[in-house]
Amino acid sequence: MQASPAPASPSGASAPLRVLVVEDSEFDARILVAQLRTGGWQVGFRRVSTPDELTGALRSEPWDLILCDHTMPGFSAPEALQLLQGTGLDVPFIIISGGIEEGVAIEAMKAGAQDFLKKGDTGRLIPAVQRELKDASVRRARRDAEATLRDSELRYRSVWENSTDAVLLVNLLGLVEFANPAVAAVFGRTPGDLVGHGLDALQPAQLPPGHWWNHRGQAGMVATQARRPDGSIIEIDTAVTEMRMGDQLWVVFFFRDVTERRRVERELLKTREEFAAAREIQQRLFPKSAPELAGFELAGTSQPAAEAGGDYFDYLPMTDGGLGVVVADVSGHGIGPALLMAEARAYLRPLSKRHPQPAAILNEADRLLREDLGSERYITLCFIRLDPVARQLSFANAGHPAAHVLSATGEVKATLKRTGRALGRLGEVQVADGPTLQLESGDIILLLTDGIDEAMRSDGECFGTARALEVVRQNRARPLTELVQLLCQSARDFTAPDPQNDDLTVVLIRVQ
Repeated sequence: MQASPAPASPSGASAPLRVLVVEDSEFDARILVAQLRTGGWQVGFRRVSTPDELTGALRSEPWDLILCDHTMPGFSAPEALQLLQGTGLDVPFIIISGGIEEGVAIEAMKAGAQDFLKKGDTGRLIPAVQRELKDASVRRARRDAEATLRDSELRYRSVWENSTDAVLLVNLLGLVEFANPAVAAVFGRTPGDLVGHGLDALQPAQLPPGHWWNHRGQAGMVATQARRPDGSIIEIDTAVTEMRMGDQLWVVFFFRDVTERRRVERELLKTREEFAAAREIQQRLFPKSAPELAGFELAGTSQPAAEAGGDYFDYLPMTDGGLGVVVADVSGHGIGPALLMAEARAYLRPLSKRHPQPAAILNEADRLLREDLGSERYITLCFIRLDPVARQLSFANAGHPAAHVLSATGEVKATLKRTGRALGRLGEVQVADGPTLQLESGDIILLLTDGIDEAMRSDGECFGTARALEVVRQNRARPLTELVQLLCQSARDFTAPDPQNDDLTVVLIRVQ
């Protein structure tokens, strides 16, 4: 069961295009359809958002194209792709998502997706659809050629002449009898260069003689390499089939140049590995455990959304036996913010031993960081100083979400609001110290980044500070090492099945 051909590059009169949009947002679906119409197609579409709806649509109507959101409530692009593959239909499947990691994109393409685009950056949509419709047409032509018309060499050749894949018709002696025009684009040779010769002339020197010829017993596509006249090596996928035309048995080779695709896949994999290495290094910069401070219990955790995040927390020894506790957030995600986080850490540690007050530390750090932050980056930061002798808390908050102090009964007794702008945005007005707070036994101090507060589920509702405080309130008897993990997990559960989209960092302090 196959969809009927649709034009890959419409011109003149509008060409019909039947599009199945797997998307939970009607608005996003109509935006995509509107963009397709600018490509010259007369688009008819249907939107589905569940497995049952997709299965029904595939059974009831023929489709030329499927555009699929990567993640929807209760459904995902990999699941949709499996359903499509289970039908045996050959319909181009393009993933369009608001955010997709490089590793996820590689796996989706390996699983059979033709391409992936990001929402809001769909400038490649029209050419991608044109390409995939054309490739689908070629695949249909190749299947038709293999299944029918076995008694007519001329009709086979008319199909191969228009194929974008290189096609070689080889006799049982291993000599090329026919080569289509696409061999020029793939191998850099004319059809006349190949007819009458064996396949070994196209193989790289490192492959043994007869390597390609031995592929004729293998099913499906085989990844290999080819050599061009200038000595350059290209990566190709090849498929081989045997067919009888009249009384003659032939071997037909199909070749596709995948050099650029493999290069992109390798770059994506390399980026993923670099991010993983950056994450490992970054995790080593976080405290391995909380320090012992007389009269206090401390615990913290930071769980990045990407392989490397821009959140930061630390425990900093200060003058006169005090302890600084800092939670910070560098704008953005990835390696750049992670490097700025490491730089901020390197400045804050010595500054905490030179200045007794949080505001002085933050203002000096701002001066040192300003040049590297530039105009696009900034750091929000809440710095708390604990005095174990006087059992007092002093703080400065540079544009960071407010910290909270809960009493032993769970009531909010103090909110540590912003006392200045974020580092990198201070200007002439500097960060000030907030009021000193007297602490009592049973008090719990909660510091977090906006990844907890702004964790958003698909309906647009955020986890919020109130829920975070309630988690602490209801579980305040637990060890703090358990409670920080529970708070992060609660935020992830709230947004499930959507993935975590921001770093989650929490520090808890309990007065004993």
